[in-house]
Amino acid sequence: MVEKQGYVYILANAHNKVLYTGVTSNLVKRMYEHKNKQVEGFTRKYNVNKLVYFEVFEDIVNAITREKQIKGWLRSKKIALIETKNPAWNDLYKELV
Repeated sequence: MVEKQGYVYILANAHNKVLYTGVTSNLVKRMYEHKNKQVEGFTRKYNVNKLVYFEVFEDIVNAITREKQIKGWLRSKKIALIETKNPAWNDLYKELV
């Protein structure tokens, strides 16, 4: 059985006030959906579609485990994680496409 690659990602709104942590097997497709408001719920309601952080995993199971870990963190710890790789809070989506 071939394992699917997984991604954990953190999105922010334009002013970096709202954060969202998610998991997917296709980050480019998922980001397209977020950017074009095709995803019902939190990210559409709060206009959260700027990719500020992501990690790549060999399989989706490990990605889901990591997503749950990050979701349990305080906001300050999530901000510190983002700023280790993206101190300027740039939209990393541009690097994917």
